[in-house]
Amino acid sequence: MDSLVPAETPPPHAVCVPLPAQGHMNPMLKLAKLLNYKGFHITFVITEYNHNRLLKSSGPDPLNGTPTFRFETIPDGLPPSDANAAQDIPSVCDSINKTCLAPFRQLLSKLNNTSSSNVSPVTCIVSDCGTSFTLKAAQELNTPNALLWSAGACSFMGFLHYRTLIEKGLVPLKDLSYLTNGYLNTVIDRIPGMEGIKLKDLPTFIRTTDPNDIMMNFCLGIVENTRNASALIFNTIYDLEHEVLEALSSTYPPIYTIGPLQLLLNHEIPADDNSFSGIKSNMWKEQPGCLEWLDTKESNSVVYVNFGSITVMTEQQLIEFAWGLSNSKVNFLWVIRPDLVIGESAILPPEFVAETKERSLLASWCSQEQVLNHPAIGGFLTHSGWNSTVESLSSGVPMLCWPFFADQQTNCWFCQNKWGIGLEIDSTSNRDEIEKSVRELMEGEMGKQMKKTAMEWKLLAEKAATAPNGSSHLNLEKIIKEVLLTSRSYII
Repeated sequence: MDSLVPAETPPPHAVCVPLPAQGHMNPMLKLAKLLNYKGFHITFVITEYNHNRLLKSSGPDPLNGTPTFRFETIPDGLPPSDANAAQDIPSVCDSINKTCLAPFRQLLSKLNNTSSSNVSPVTCIVSDCGTSFTLKAAQELNTPNALLWSAGACSFMGFLHYRTLIEKGLVPLKDLSYLTNGYLNTVIDRIPGMEGIKLKDLPTFIRTTDPNDIMMNFCLGIVENTRNASALIFNTIYDLEHEVLEALSSTYPPIYTIGPLQLLLNHEIPADDNSFSGIKSNMWKEQPGCLEWLDTKESNSVVYVNFGSITVMTEQQLIEFAWGLSNSKVNFLWVIRPDLVIGESAILPPEFVAETKERSLLASWCSQEQVLNHPAIGGFLTHSGWNSTVESLSSGVPMLCWPFFADQQTNCWFCQNKWGIGLEIDSTSNRDEIEKSVRELMEGEMGKQMKKTAMEWKLLAEKAATAPNGSSHLNLEKIIKEVLLTSRSYII
């Protein structure tokens, strides 16, 4: 094991706390696995609601963990529910930061009181930027608290400028007509690394008429609270976002870029090491057979379609995507969650199913990183969540971007305007426009250029994560030594 902890000392004890949403849990779990492999005892904290969802999706109780990787639960403060669906994000974000400090304190006290010669008291906390309640607890324990920003540095910079937009009177919006009258095309100047970006391309929580909007103020709080962290971690590649990162580093705690996390995991942990095989965070049950179906298809012949764990659409939008894919005549693997359609079951027209049955596979969920790395995949129709963006880039797969909310519009803008690996699909696109975009991605000159550029980024991502002097590889070592092993209760 490539441990950074001397064998004669008890392992340091890191408590990892993700925001309780799929897109935040996945990168935090990857980071926790890396720390565990480097010699840390891990306590991974999930909400009771998400624990129940994990039980339904993965079978074995994740709380069982391993001797050095344990799970604990805390309540999220919301009313009990037996639903197996993503929770309302504003409700979760508002509730956890109002109610979770007390149960988190109790958990830390329990962990410290049950420490032994084999397990240290808590020596550091690694938490999501959205779980700011951990900062108070860490301060009380005089313990380092590194924060993981599970999106890109570009979106962090967008959230950082919310305050300026409010001070200039650009937001909140005067009335709802500003969503459709062209106002969102206003160009915002002087955001480092984001010259020429428009209001519509910034994280979407400013699209409100309410100055007390939960999510807008939650994001204002995040970027302000983050200044109190011991360090700020980004699941990104330094070369990908260096302009934004350099601007942030002048006013924020030490910044460490350690992405793509999956490439770091693949590099650090041998393929035959099954230590973490039972530790998963997928809250949707993966459908078998996806990779086997891809094995039957030619190289670069399949469009992978997945709108993530939270995005929802209308029934009409689902039908337009369906016929756009059908009319393009390309092969496609489409992940359709049971709750993808607002208030309805995601049911496709029988005519569509019959027409595409020889060149399509419809799945409820899949192992996305394995799918994207399959040679049959030639393009990705995505909601532009950060995990999907980084995973696609790491696989050398160009994207059609249909952003839904939060940071996705900003990720989409960067994919198209800065990185050359994406093409935006308008939110109101019909089947003809979708068909044209899919054909361009898979067969057009622009698609070919995006594929070439995506492959170049893939090589840079691999270098960052796996080369001896790679930025992400070195930064993982640095944050462990410079931040996570500096607790007064754990001096080596």
